[in-house]
Amino acid sequence: MKETYIKELKKVDLKDPILIEGLPGLGLVGKIAIRYLIRKLKAKKFAHLYSPHFPYYVLVNKKGSVRLLRGTFYYWKNKTEKNDLILFTGDSQSQTIEGQYEIADCMLNFSQKHKVKTIATIGGYRKEIKEKPQVYVAATTQKLLDHALKSGAKLGKSGSPIVGTAGLILGLAGFKKIEALCLLGETRGYMPDPLAAKSVLEILRSAFNFEIDLYGLNEEITKAETMVTRLQKIEEKRVLQAEETRKEQDKKTTYIS
Repeated sequence: MKETYIKELKKVDLKDPILIEGLPGLGLVGKIAIRYLIRKLKAKKFAHLYSPHFPYYVLVNKKGSVRLLRGTFYYWKNKTEKNDLILFTGDSQSQTIEGQYEIADCMLNFSQKHKVKTIATIGGYRKEIKEKPQVYVAATTQKLLDHALKSGAKLGKSGSPIVGTAGLILGLAGFKKIEALCLLGETRGYMPDPLAAKSVLEILRSAFNFEIDLYGLNEEITKAETMVTRLQKIEEKRVLQAEETRKEQDKKTTYIS
């Protein structure tokens, strides 16, 4: 394999589809959000993306079979609104700069083929939070930006970079005449964050007018919060022990005048 390519598993006929992308990143916000949409909407798989820029190992399942790392496209037909959805997630992001551009471009070409006019990307925004995570938005058109802001998103700081596929798709979308926006959920970033994913999905649900029950994320949120509390207690104990050790060493130190 010398370059990124997409293998279609079946032909689909979609109605003015919107593509929503969420690859692993800070807090796994994008991947958690997309996996939840796939599960709740019962979206169906229809294409795989392979790339030599993914990490160089294979995944082994319980039966001992192996497969390459990949991205996967799913589709969902919206019976109540005008837009169907294409959902994309994967095992990893590219490990090279060239690969990031190549994969983003390949995804945009695939979007054009399926007559996608709007793409939404999802990522994390590193921040220590104590309340409900905010969602920050950037977009290629004022119309998309205003729509997301009315749905509850906030403007991020000027000059803040959006790293990886989530950002590059926005930068390259204009060359393909596709509108795009990025939603970044506040997250500590060091562990899976379903609460941030839920905040992003609330904005998406409102902005793109599709119905989905987000109650199913609550159990994951509770587990994540319990883990954060445990980690905080471990860190507090470590700091206390380090301080006690320092004091003991100070007592043993002698000075020669």
